[in-house]
Amino acid sequence: MTAEDYKGGQVLLIDKPLEWTSFQVVNKLRWHIRKRFDIKKIKVGHAGTLDPLATGLLIICTGKQTKSIETYQGQIKEYTGTITIGATTPSYDLETEINETFPVDHITTDQIHNTTQQFIGEIDQKPPIFSAIKKDGKRLYELARQGKTTEIKARKITISTFEITNIEGNNLDFRVVCSKGTYIRSLAHDFGMALNSGAHLTKLRRTKIGDFSVENAQSIEGFIDSLGME
Repeated sequence: MTAEDYKGGQVLLIDKPLEWTSFQVVNKLRWHIRKRFDIKKIKVGHAGTLDPLATGLLIICTGKQTKSIETYQGQIKEYTGTITIGATTPSYDLETEINETFPVDHITTDQIHNTTQQFIGEIDQKPPIFSAIKKDGKRLYELARQGKTTEIKARKITISTFEITNIEGNNLDFRVVCSKGTYIRSLAHDFGMALNSGAHLTKLRRTKIGDFSVENAQSIEGFIDSLGME
């Protein structure tokens, strides 16, 4: 691959590691591309944020391909992960500490599987208060960390698949296929409420975006190695 190839536009599939932000991945790849080819400036962007506590497929576009980012963002996505029932957190995941616990003795295996059906199709979903959505020029998570409450409007999203693939104690492994704008953290929270209990997301991995699969993605180190850099 040459400098012109990256400027002309490349689509890179990266398997984002745990605790990295999507922007950190973009900045790391941009820095190495610039250094490797002695390029002063090159556009690099990602097509859909993954939370730091999530892993999996991140589509990175370079050069002229950055114009296609919106197209990739709009494609159907697939996720796998784990929902833990019996407790909630303010962020709906492990970013914040457990703030409330709930009984789970009344929940049966059949109930767990049957309740997923309530979330299939077009539904109204409220994003988490700990999200990057902007309100009055500020990110919601900035307001949440300051202890400020704000009213969040529900959004229309579509979930075509929501299945529980394994149950081990209070941990429910799942697979979800959904539209752009779906918050799996909110799905976990709402699923807990539908079970007359509570729940939060404890593991998340994005496995597909449209026809792209994480099986074909490189690690960050793998990409850097492919540039012929140490």
